[in-house]
Amino acid sequence: MRVLVLHSHPVEESYGKALFRQTCASLAEAGHEVDACDLYAEGFDPVLSAHGRRIYHDYPDNLGGVEAHVERLKRADGLVICTPVWNFGFPAMLKGYFDRVWLPGVSFALEDGRLTPTLRHIRKLAAVLTYGGTPMRAFLVGNPPKKIIKRVIRAQIKIGAPVRFLAHYDMNNCTEETRAAFLARVRVEMERF
Repeated sequence: MRVLVLHSHPVEESYGKALFRQTCASLAEAGHEVDACDLYAEGFDPVLSAHGRRIYHDYPDNLGGVEAHVERLKRADGLVICTPVWNFGFPAMLKGYFDRVWLPGVSFALEDGRLTPTLRHIRKLAAVLTYGGTPMRAFLVGNPPKKIIKRVIRAQIKIGAPVRFLAHYDMNNCTEETRAAFLARVRVEMERF
């Protein structure tokens, strides 16, 4: 299976980057073809310009500047999102990726006001996330990243596709042991992907 791994952390020596490397290595070990997309390292431009917004609905003109990312998404059989959660949302880099790449004609068709998902070729989805807050704090604010993974993206991919949600909460109070345990869990889950 060809798995697109989306990663958005700017610091090379971060725990988030270690999770990304472990995710990619474990998927490869399991025999998957891994497309490791490190948005910061690749210099992805997350800003949707005024021109980009004006032509947002004009497929294929709306692909300008993101053609390679669109092609990578279209070739994926599986998707893993490996990112920190900042202020109970995705980093601006990843949010910008969704705004600029998951376009009409790419992730959905919009005809006569009806939206039809077009990522049905993606057969598996997983998320590897870190939160500064506790599970309770995330719950109290509605845990938007979890809803995006388990509701929004799940609705766009193959109907009934398995979805794994892995989260290390309370990074503000984590220890070497909690980080090692979560890294080990990610290794096992990605080897089973």
